[in-house]
Amino acid sequence: MSTTAPSNDNVSNGAVAAPAAPAPAGPRHSPKVVIALRNFAMSITVFNIFGYTILGFEQPWVWPFIALATAYSFESALEFVSARVERRTPRFMGNGMRGVMEFLYPSHITALAVNMLIYVNDKVWVMIFGVLVAVGAKWVLRAPVKGRMRHYMNPSNFGIAVILLVFPWASIAPPYHFTERFESPVDWLVPAIILSAGTMLNAKLTGRVWLIMGWVSFYVIQAVVRGVLLDVSIPAALIMMTGVAFVLYTNYMVTDPGTSPSAPASQFAFGAGIAVVYGLLTGMSIAYGLFFATAAVCAIRGGFLWSLHISNRAREQREAQERAAKAIEDAGQDGDAGQDGEAANGSLDGKKVVTA
Repeated sequence: MSTTAPSNDNVSNGAVAAPAAPAPAGPRHSPKVVIALRNFAMSITVFNIFGYTILGFEQPWVWPFIALATAYSFESALEFVSARVERRTPRFMGNGMRGVMEFLYPSHITALAVNMLIYVNDKVWVMIFGVLVAVGAKWVLRAPVKGRMRHYMNPSNFGIAVILLVFPWASIAPPYHFTERFESPVDWLVPAIILSAGTMLNAKLTGRVWLIMGWVSFYVIQAVVRGVLLDVSIPAALIMMTGVAFVLYTNYMVTDPGTSPSAPASQFAFGAGIAVVYGLLTGMSIAYGLFFATAAVCAIRGGFLWSLHISNRAREQREAQERAAKAIEDAGQDGDAGQDGEAANGSLDGKKVVTA
């Protein structure tokens, strides 16, 4: 009695091959970016410690731990699902504790930033909602960059902006709580220290000095323009630049290396664009324009990246079609030339026969 041989490709010579192991995950960030994220994470951790013990943070002291637990668990769950779908090893596996820490740097920064910069009274679930939105946005709002899908929306800024839109009673953390327990001139030391540390970090690691230049210079310009056109006090518009909130935003949020361009000209345009949108929103009496402006410019950049990708794909397809058409045309010309040569040889042979 004959039997039909199995058609499964994994069966060979009576042995069943083991399923292929998951492909190793590629590096999530370059070594330089990993160092920048590590320093960001250390800086914001130290700042939160000083904030709750010395500066005067008004959120409950347990909230940072809740924010971190939320961000860690949600980020890890999304990475696990993504790894299963893409048939690869999760990025938090394979490199011991160091790999886990490097994987969690972004969510660590996001969680502490959202909790630190938003004030939702005693509604801890609103803060948790903001952290979930911030972390989840990195997995949803993506665009192709140099052949890889990268998130383009600033996570912590987006989480805060969504909270402000969904819960109108919420507000940003009052700027005074960064220096609430200090008197002049000691209260000037806080922004000075943050400015010094942030400038060194961005100059040496993130390379976002051009972005800061575009943001700061056009912030001054929009303040002057609003003063001329809308009769706004120019000194009052400019004095915001001396506050801790502005310094934190400038050095630790808008310069996020994962959601800002790298080329100097693009950096400058990105920072300048945020300042321009902020000026427009503030001119229309829209509160918290800084967060909405950042989200808007990030969204514009994401749309640009997608349009660039689509146009490049269309150009590549058009060029491929043109090459295929040219190849067919060349093949046809070669065939016609071959037929003409054979016909010529036949006629010559015929003449030889007749002559003979």
